[in-house]
Amino acid sequence: MIGYAQLWAADPAAWRSAGTAWRGLVTMVRRRTAEVARTRSALTDGWAGPAAGAAGARLDTLRDAIGATAPVLLEVDQILAEFATTLVRAKALLDAAVRGAAVSRVLVDRHGGVSLDAGVPQVDPRAGAAVLRVGAEIRAALELATRADREAARRLGDLATAVVTGWTAEPPPGRPAGDADPASVRRWWDGLTPAQRRWLVLHEPALVGGLDGVPVAARDQANRLLLPQLRADLLARQAELLTTRPRLPANHLEVLRIDANLGGLDAIEARLTAESGPRAYLLGLDPTGDGRTVVALGDPDLADHVVTYVPGMTSDLPGADGELGRAERILARAAELAPGQPAAAVLWLDYDAPDFVHEAHRASYAHDAGPALHRFQEGLRASHEGGPAHHTVVGHSYGSLVVGAAARDHGLAADDLVLVGSPGVGVDHARDLGLPPERVWASTAGNDVIRYVPSARAFAGDLALSVAVPGIGPVLAFSRPGDDLWFGHDPSDRDFGGRVFASDPDGHTGYWDHDNRALDAMARIALGDAGRLPPTPR
Repeated sequence: MIGYAQLWAADPAAWRSAGTAWRGLVTMVRRRTAEVARTRSALTDGWAGPAAGAAGARLDTLRDAIGATAPVLLEVDQILAEFATTLVRAKALLDAAVRGAAVSRVLVDRHGGVSLDAGVPQVDPRAGAAVLRVGAEIRAALELATRADREAARRLGDLATAVVTGWTAEPPPGRPAGDADPASVRRWWDGLTPAQRRWLVLHEPALVGGLDGVPVAARDQANRLLLPQLRADLLARQAELLTTRPRLPANHLEVLRIDANLGGLDAIEARLTAESGPRAYLLGLDPTGDGRTVVALGDPDLADHVVTYVPGMTSDLPGADGELGRAERILARAAELAPGQPAAAVLWLDYDAPDFVHEAHRASYAHDAGPALHRFQEGLRASHEGGPAHHTVVGHSYGSLVVGAAARDHGLAADDLVLVGSPGVGVDHARDLGLPPERVWASTAGNDVIRYVPSARAFAGDLALSVAVPGIGPVLAFSRPGDDLWFGHDPSDRDFGGRVFASDPDGHTGYWDHDNRALDAMARIALGDAGRLPPTPR
């Protein structure tokens, strides 16, 4: 059992740094494997015969042995980072217990023992209850740290054993299809040995990284191993464009897009290597076109509460880091409200979001995204460890239509849906989203311009009016708020049938501002603590 003094002295940042150091060895592994490959090529270019074949095979074996350590190094980082995260939570619980003890006039000694202040009457029943409460809170913090310590030691021990038994095995038979049911993917993965799983991560990272239902840790390892090749492919495509008719407008635009995506890739990689904040897990990345990515903060497979955030119009890889910041603010507020409850947040930007208003009035982008969002949420359910987590899906602006279309047409593995700044979600009542209406939440700020987006029917009528009175139709269309929006009834109107929570008037993107009541509400909903929300506005 970790002791009181041990937990006070524990330094989560040191454990996080240790994990970072192990992860940093992956770069050295890549260099060494490349060096061995070059040596093999140079050695065998002018050498033939049995001896040359044996030498080449030996170098191939050495290259593979060095490369096989890469997934293991990433796994060590994951283990130590999650241990550090749990230590942060345990220390926060301990600190809260000690501060609460001071308020209740309960003394805590250097071993964690509790007693009443000498000035408190012993017969006061509230005093005795305070002692019991503080003692229980201290024990809870110590037990949390102890469980994390034992789990980290077990996982590290398994890796140490693999030194003897081998990091990787021969390739396993059979592969699920990319659109396979996530539950069946998880059963397939569970049937593999740890060595077979590492073989797949190392040799088929694109398969592992993109399969919903594969545990988050393995997907993160695979996608991180893909990063250098994805960057190299982008740079190669850019060089090709610059050397073949670079002045063509289409080529020039693509070069600019690649520049922007390289910047977005830099920002994502910086977040993946950051030593502060929750550890990031890369669950998907496609730097072509506008770019797509899926990044989790904290491991959803180990969390009791998981938030999936779906952004809206103009979302792309260059802006993904900013969108990830919104997911992180929900997570940070949840940690302030409930430090003892493990939570994770996911940025799901795995769809082609509309870039302009004339595209955003079409629902086709949301319809196309629906199957992927459905499968991703099913994958989170399938890969979760232990009892089921509480899942919340948050959609902002056009992202709320993506959430609505997925829920309506395919179903979403979620306990709560949150729709903020919504232009409508494709249905006129919360009950049509496949969840009980009381599990559907919405909020739109009073000064959010989305309130002034008319329905197609109203817009058509206003345009017809402009034929009779030139110029007045568009003025009417965008100058009056209404409950009938582009994609159905306003979810933040009470007649929609869901539950409305308050937002401060911070425009279309202010819902994540630190002092906005909407942020607090989203965090409480994500924690399953919505019963403590203030009365909804009328």
